[in-house]
Amino acid sequence: MSATTTSDATLDEIRATLAPLIADNAAFDGWTSAALAAAADSAGIDQDIATLAFTGGAVEMIDAWFAAIDRQMTETVPDVALSRMKVRDKITAQIEARLAAVADTRESLRRALSILAMPQNLLGAGKLGWRTVDLMWRRAGDTATDYNHYSKRAILGGVYAATITVFLDDESEDWADTRAFLARRIEGIMRFEKAKAGFTARTENLPSFSRFIGRLRYPVV
Repeated sequence: MSATTTSDATLDEIRATLAPLIADNAAFDGWTSAALAAAADSAGIDQDIATLAFTGGAVEMIDAWFAAIDRQMTETVPDVALSRMKVRDKITAQIEARLAAVADTRESLRRALSILAMPQNLLGAGKLGWRTVDLMWRRAGDTATDYNHYSKRAILGGVYAATITVFLDDESEDWADTRAFLARRIEGIMRFEKAKAGFTARTENLPSFSRFIGRLRYPVV
């Protein structure tokens, strides 16, 4: 965004512009007003306007950065590419795209996660994590609306969080250790989903205990 168009930009557009720039500075300045000011200067945005765009402080800056990573993920792995993949490859490709997006700002990510781990930020952190895994599952073609909707996202959330933990300290070439870790965890998800589907198929025609109790309470006349 150029300085000449700043006056025409919405606060959402300003946040989107500044978020990656704040992340570039957060490795040194933390998720602070200093990082925000440096980002505003590099983008040619008035610092007062930048401050107005992030009245929620560090958590709002991190939220905007994670949203930028979401957008970068969808650009790196577009829907047309996902349509040709198996489910496990769809999830893997999206997570690897996210890791690539933050590979040069791992210290900023470490600091962001430390902020989100503070007790007062846990609820917000949960919402951000859920937004990420929900986006990945929806883009992978998941349309479940029952308990599977929640179980898939909860499991993927755990896998993604664990993968990030490995990634932050991974010094292997092209973060091969992280890729191997992720592959094992994704394989675990797929085995679980396959076993769950088999169990559901085997039990769907069995007598339902809840229906039995219901008939005792409300007998058919």
